[in-house]
Amino acid sequence: MSRDAVEVSTVVYLPPEEVYEFLIDFPRYANYSEHLTEVRQHGDGGPGSEYELVFEWWKLRYAARSRVEAVDPPDRIDWRVIKDIDAAGFWSVEEVPEEAPPDRETASQVTFRVDFHPESVDSDTLNLPRFVSLSWVIERVKPKIESEAQRIVRRIVADLEGESRDVDLEVRSAPDTL
Repeated sequence: MSRDAVEVSTVVYLPPEEVYEFLIDFPRYANYSEHLTEVRQHGDGGPGSEYELVFEWWKLRYAARSRVEAVDPPDRIDWRVIKDIDAAGFWSVEEVPEEAPPDRETASQVTFRVDFHPESVDSDTLNLPRFVSLSWVIERVKPKIESEAQRIVRRIVADLEGESRDVDLEVRSAPDTL
């Protein structure tokens, strides 16, 4: 089974502790995504906490279920989708003071990564409209995953820093190569 991955990273002009506290609040992510419409939390936010993430795109509405697998404050949050699709990922935060502009004390490199196996989705799971193939949906969703990751990271940076700015994003996306 092939695997795809998307990784988006950027620099935020804050210390890792502040960035981490912001990222661990998964329900807030619905504020940043065009297609994530709701997040329901089950647990305290630490390892073992589960989240129901409701996505809407085109004629599809789907509720994914993810779980926080591990945390290493303020450096990393690992998560996994536990229902219907084989996907997992992480947020990592690394202090990079040399990247801070003169008016800021420090900076952090923030990376969001998701690895997923598109073939692990069953067409019955998505309740597809008649005459719509799963392969058609998968080919259209792959670029959406990358654009959503970029949108989320840009919006998070604006909220964290309290203002919008041009954000340099490094995006890597490829099947079986990351």
